[in-house]
Amino acid sequence: STGAVKMQPKAEELKFVTKNDGYVHIHPSSVNYQTRHFESPYLVYHEKIKTSRVFIRDCSMVSVYPLVLLGGGQVHMQLQKGEFVISLDDGWIRFVAASHQVAELVKELRCELDQLLQDKIKNPSMDLCVCPRGSRIIGMIVKLVTTQ
Repeated sequence: STGAVKMQPKAEELKFVTKNDGYVHIHPSSVNYQTRHFESPYLVYHEKIKTSRVFIRDCSMVSVYPLVLLGGGQVHMQLQKGEFVISLDDGWIRFVAASHQVAELVKELRCELDQLLQDKIKNPSMDLCVCPRGSRIIGMIVKLVTTQ
């Protein structure tokens, strides 16, 4: 048979986009440098440096639900062209939800998690696994993240 086969990019060709720097590359000293394919298009990183170009180090792939639930900034939801869009970071990161109900549930779960963390900060001795509200929220997040 004949035809073209899609090749994975070489390590030095793989690039990502950040809000402030545009394209960035994984630093050659990074453990993930030789990784040619990530299941999710999103990475979190600890350090960004500029030499011959902008590189990120100490990076990990992150999937959509952990990013929405644990990422910084406010979560917004809106209807755009018949699709329910969940956005983060003032709309720079956007996801299409399967339905309005899914979008609302994810947004509400994020609000509950934020409130639970605020409660824990106010009362550090609170055991989130014993507290009925805390254990339900944590259990739901674990189930969502592990079954996505």
